Order: sequence, then structure tokens, then C-alpha cells
Amino acid sequence: MDHSAAGQDLAALERRLAGEVLVPGSAGYESTRKPAHPRFDHIRPQAIALCAGSSDVAEVLAFARQSAIPLAVRSGGHCFIGRSSTEGIVLDLTAMHSVSLGDSTATVGAGTRLGELYDRLDEHRVTLPAGCGSTVGISGLTLGGGIGVFGRKYGLTCDSLLSARVVLADSEVVECDNSRNPDLFWALRGGGGNFGVATSLVFQTSPAAAATAFRFTWPHFEAEQTLRAWQQWAPDAANEVCGVLRISVSGDAGEPPVVSMVGVVLGSMLQTEDYLAEFLEQCGGQPTHRSLDTVEAGGGLKRSVAKMDSVVLEGSDSRAVFSKSEFFRRPLTPGAVAALLRNLSEDRPSGESRELSFTPMGGRYNDVSPQATAFVHRAEQFLVEHVTTTAPDASDSAARAALSWAERSWRCVHEQASGGVYPNFPDLDLRDWKMAYYGANYERLRQIKSIYDPDGVLNGPQSI
Repeated sequence: MDHSAAGQDLAALERRLAGEVLVPGSAGYESTRKPAHPRFDHIRPQAIALCAGSSDVAEVLAFARQSAIPLAVRSGGHCFIGRSSTEGIVLDLTAMHSVSLGDSTATVGAGTRLGELYDRLDEHRVTLPAGCGSTVGISGLTLGGGIGVFGRKYGLTCDSLLSARVVLADSEVVECDNSRNPDLFWALRGGGGNFGVATSLVFQTSPAAAATAFRFTWPHFEAEQTLRAWQQWAPDAANEVCGVLRISVSGDAGEPPVVSMVGVVLGSMLQTEDYLAEFLEQCGGQPTHRSLDTVEAGGGLKRSVAKMDSVVLEGSDSRAVFSKSEFFRRPLTPGAVAALLRNLSEDRPSGESRELSFTPMGGRYNDVSPQATAFVHRAEQFLVEHVTTTAPDASDSAARAALSWAERSWRCVHEQASGGVYPNFPDLDLRDWKMAYYGANYERLRQIKSIYDPDGVLNGPQSI
């Protein structure tokens, strides 16, 4: 397609939309084209279609299908491998952010971000298990499974999904749930977003309860003992408890590591103290800092979640992020723990921040059969992330060094991992991403893909 023809076609597309089409030079194009992770700021789409509803999405899909232009769907833009950006056309769902609360249900537009969703849920004194980044899109989170603050109590985000409206690759709009297009509904719950474009999601909500956010910090020399204690305690703690252990080093190469546990307990201050007492005793050393903050039911879900905002490095939305991760079903050996912690600080250049993040699974995550939804990781005990960040304008050599550290850290414990990888933390270097993300469910997902998108209109890195 030459540039003049492309311009005419895009102008014709915009006339068919209730929304807007941004092209290079348009007001708002520069700010809108950039995803959440600045690592992909260099990608310049040919167009950004700001869709106002399902009919707009259908028109954009028809345009992409007929012109064979690459397409990326964006609801939040937090993809670690840049799948929400393209040099073709970005199908942007941001304008579709309505939230409607009914009796024990929430109907949510696919462009809704978590901060806005939590505000609305607070108003109605209800909750649902979702993530902790306020700018994360609910759609992408759900389609990849959805690990979150209250997941050990209520399950994955996709476990609360009751139905969805989806625009298929051929532009047909369908509803799906356990009785309507049940195979598509199965795939949407943890199988990723390339079977169609979800435009509206209906979730089961739960009554809100009092919640206590907490943060504890230990001296860096207590890191090994704290990690060992956490592995024994966190995956088997009460379902009301989610405590993420984070061991990090800042961009100042002279600073020692920071060891902290941040999390939320569904309960009062007294209940939180009781839940955490066993772990604090197992740690041995006393925390150097502790804070607890209780909010009453419906009085601040967003505030509680904000305490855990960014399971990766704090402030990472303004930095380039490099990440690798895996699930584990048993505690790490002492040798692996020692190697992991040693590698955290070794050969650290100035300006490169590093973090090891340990997220507990277990609880309700594991109460669902691996085949009941597309999310297959139902026997895991915890998730380990190896995350490093650099300044967005760092040199290519600095970026390569950051990625090299993440790879070295990952190798320290890889042999003890289950082999499973959270689909929402994609990794282009995986040797067998199909098995890592989807395991025994991959073949069924492939068959469903062949039915709903046989021509691969919705495609991208590591797409089914």
C-alpha cells in the first residue's frame, strides 16, 4: 500500500467510525502511540484507531483484514514484549471504559484501567480479584489469567469472568459464556487475546471486606533467612493473606539490597497481626520497619491495592523494563538461594536497578482444575520474577547488560522451576513458549484459534 493510498483508506476508515483515527502528525498522536513501557517508545504506528464501541472494532478488523496491515490491540499497553504496539494499526480500546454494577455483577468496558475500576467497585462496596497496577487494562489482565492482590482468596481474575462480548476476526460480534460459544469462553480465560477482540466483560463480584495493607523491611544481611521463611509460609498461609517478598538493589551501585514484604490481608489490624505472627517468628531477625494500614469495607480498595502497586520495581513505568519469570512448586534449595542473592549485587553498573520478586500462589488459584479454563498453572506454589530497569534513554550496551543480568538470575533457579510461565509475563527467549504458557491446554487452544481466526488476522509475537 503506497502512502497516498494508505492515507485515503485511513480517512475512509475514520468516516465509518464513531471514534477517531490518529496518524503521524495528528494532534495527540505522539502521546497516544506510546505504550506503558518506554522500552517500546520507538515504535511508530501507521495509525491508531480510537474505538468507541464494538462496531468500531468490527470496522477496524475489517480494514486490517482487507489491507493485510499488521494489527495490535491495546487496552493498557503493559506488555513486556511489546505486543500492544505495531508499525501497522493499533486498535485502541481506551475509550471503552464504562463500568456498570448490578446485583453481584460488574459489566466492564475492555478499555477500563484498574484504578478507575477499583474506584467504582469501592462506591458499591464490592470487590473482584485483579492486579495492583492502577494503569493496567482489565481486558489484557483477564485474558492472560489475572494474578492479583486478592487472588489467593477469590482466584484469578478470569475465574470471576461470567461472560464476554467479542468481535471476531471476521468482524462478527458474539456473546460467549458457559452456554454460548463455550469453547471461545474457555479460551478467553487464560489463553491470551488473539481469538477475537473482547469489548465488554461481565464479572462476578464479591462483597467487600475490611483490608489491611502491610509492609515490612529487614536488613540486607537477613535476606537469605527471610526468603527461606517466606517460601515455607506464604504459599500455605490463610487464603486471606497475600504477601509479596521483594529483594532489590537501586541504581546506586554502593547501596546494599533492600528486603521487604508488601501485601494485603482481608481482615482487621488484629487479624493481620495474627496471620503474620508465624512468619515473623520464622524470619528470626526483627524487621527494621513495619507499617499496617486498615481500611473498612468499601472504604478504599484502590488505596489498599496501591500499597502493592508495581510488583516490579517501583517507578518502572518511567523506565525500560527487562524481565524473566517462572513458576515453582517447591522451595528453592539453599544453594540456589545463595546463588540468586549473590548474583543480585554482582557486577552492577550504576543506573541499573534490579529486583527479585516472589509472589505466592496456592489458595484459590489452585482450587480449579488445569483444564477447567485455558489457564493451566493450577498446581504452582509461587512465582519468581527477575526484573531489571534502566533509564529509557540508556545506551544499547546498557540495555543488553540489563537483560543479561535477568538471564543470569533466571539461570540460578531455572532447573528447580516447574517450567510454567505466567502468560501475562511473556518472554521472547523461551525455547518452548507454547508449553511454558499453556501446557497441555495448547492443542485445544490451537484448535479454537483455527475456528475463530483461521487467517491469523489477530497475530503477533508468540501468538497461537
